[in-house]
Amino acid sequence: MSDLRYFQLAWRERPQEEAAHFNPAFCGELLVRALDHFRKETGGAMPLVYAFLVLPLVLHPGSRGALPRKANTAFASWAGDHADTLSILPDRVLRLRPVTREALLFLTQLRTICVRPDGVDLGQRPMRLNAKLSTTAEVDEIRRGAGLLGRWFAHQSDSAAVLQTMGVRV
Repeated sequence: MSDLRYFQLAWRERPQEEAAHFNPAFCGELLVRALDHFRKETGGAMPLVYAFLVLPLVLHPGSRGALPRKANTAFASWAGDHADTLSILPDRVLRLRPVTREALLFLTQLRTICVRPDGVDLGQRPMRLNAKLSTTAEVDEIRRGAGLLGRWFAHQSDSAAVLQTMGVRV
């Protein structure tokens, strides 16, 4: 079955673990975390294309483990050191595009985010991210990764160069 058809299945027809990881609320939270950290660094909207990189990088254990520990890590040198990880990223971005879109639509409907010409920004009803949640170590790691990506992307001068370095075409 093609991936696009798979993501069109009703939630009750999807495997429970995959529905938990790919549900719009959880994926939306990860996108808002990246956006929130990006916004704290830049004071502005996050380019929409970055939203399509967040989930493929933080939900995949190998990619998440390859992320730098600090947002001031030089992007080009990191990319050179992790060419093997980046070689499979474009396919993962394509496969998770429906999940990212669904999360963005969910957040937009809730007015948690708004999509503007300059990118994605916080909406009229921002999500509270400081709530103490009872989660697993993996979920905590995923959340930290999303925040790190927001800060790291904020330090990049050109989103087109980031996409090109990661092998992703729009």
